[in-house]
Amino acid sequence: MAVIETAEKMLPAGLRPVGGRTLRMLAAVLTERGEKATAQRMALTAFSIRILSAALAFVSQIVLARLMGEYEYGIFVFVWVLVVVFGDLSCLGFHTAIIRFLPQYRAAGAFEEIRGLTGTARIFALLSGTVVLAAGMLGLHFFGDMIQVYYLVPIFIGLLAMPMIALGDILEGTSRANHWPVMALSPVYIVRPILIILFMLIAIAIGAEHTAVTAMQAALVATFVTALGQYAATLYRLRRHYDEGPRKVDFLAWFSVAFPIFLIEGVSFLLTNSDVVVVGIFLEPHNVAIYFAAAKTMALVHFINFSVKAASGPRFSSIIAEGDHAQLATAAIDAARWTFWPALGVGLVVLAAGHLLLSFFGGAFTSGYLVMAILLAGILAKSLVGPAETLLMMAGKQNLCVALYAGALTANVSLNLALIPHYGIEGTAIATASAMAVEAILLHVAVRGTLGIVLFAFASPSTATTEMRVR
Repeated sequence: MAVIETAEKMLPAGLRPVGGRTLRMLAAVLTERGEKATAQRMALTAFSIRILSAALAFVSQIVLARLMGEYEYGIFVFVWVLVVVFGDLSCLGFHTAIIRFLPQYRAAGAFEEIRGLTGTARIFALLSGTVVLAAGMLGLHFFGDMIQVYYLVPIFIGLLAMPMIALGDILEGTSRANHWPVMALSPVYIVRPILIILFMLIAIAIGAEHTAVTAMQAALVATFVTALGQYAATLYRLRRHYDEGPRKVDFLAWFSVAFPIFLIEGVSFLLTNSDVVVVGIFLEPHNVAIYFAAAKTMALVHFINFSVKAASGPRFSSIIAEGDHAQLATAAIDAARWTFWPALGVGLVVLAAGHLLLSFFGGAFTSGYLVMAILLAGILAKSLVGPAETLLMMAGKQNLCVALYAGALTANVSLNLALIPHYGIEGTAIATASAMAVEAILLHVAVRGTLGIVLFAFASPSTATTEMRVR
């Protein structure tokens, strides 16, 4: 309180009322106990990490674009997006199933189940990632002549990273379930981008060419170093919290929840990244580079939704376990507000500086400014319902989410196929933004119909609670 009072006195007189309230609210978030305060602290921590990671990702992409040029950079980002997408999908939903089960086991003191769950998930991720790696290699062998020759070697290198990407996702889910946001987010979103640039610069310094192949080699080494370091740190912390002891494995029960989650998040992840993939299939690498630079710049807004989602999952799971429907409605509305208003503010700032930001990649990249404006409209539409998909998954509505996301993905791909031939990368942006709006509408209707919650950034918790009681 002394620090807060001192800070208030340092503010100009006109700012003291608003500034004082903001400081006291921040102090409450940092010091209060309870699920809501814990979720807010986790969201604040995740938000801070994502700000740093967004800046690092932005800078790293600029460095890579400058080092390689538009053409080679376009090859690299297309292949790397494919690698990350299929690496994440190879977990088959276990990284989110951990967030679903671990808080409930911890509340019940079921440490045997926790040890069994976390250990089984790690082994499963390594095995499934290896299966995807083998399938990819067979695909290259039998269908390599159908792929553009400049993609073949980068894809081969990227496939080798599959098991480590899957393991990293499992470790991230384990840390999120335990409310360890720094350990959850730092490896993939801070450490790995730094290492990719570092290894790329080292490779060039010893004589490697400025190509996508060199960049993929740097990314492969960075992925292994990051995942193995994250594994050691997470395992150490798990043993400190839960000690060594017997393990209880209920694989079928976990997989019965994980697989529907995989379908949901798989379709959602494909929905998020399908634009880059479709552009890479139909357009030349330099078009991929320009679109990706514009999308990556506007992705500075996406980290807000990610941060709130990271904090909301464990909170929703705990509230659902307690059976407090009124508190669940309030938490859902809070999450939507925490998503929309920061997204609006950050989005407008990023758009205002769009030409400058794109020029950092190179002179040709400024042609992607219209893409940024179109994508922002879609991001804001999605942010109106906050982490609605997380709420539905934690409430056991996985199958419904699969259908919703399948519809949104179908709309996205169909619009891309219709618009790209006529409008190029702007057509891709329109298709992606439209799919985000469709996704938001479907999620709003689904939450209202199944849980009785009017999930909307401008809705009042009292309205949502009343509707739930009537149901």
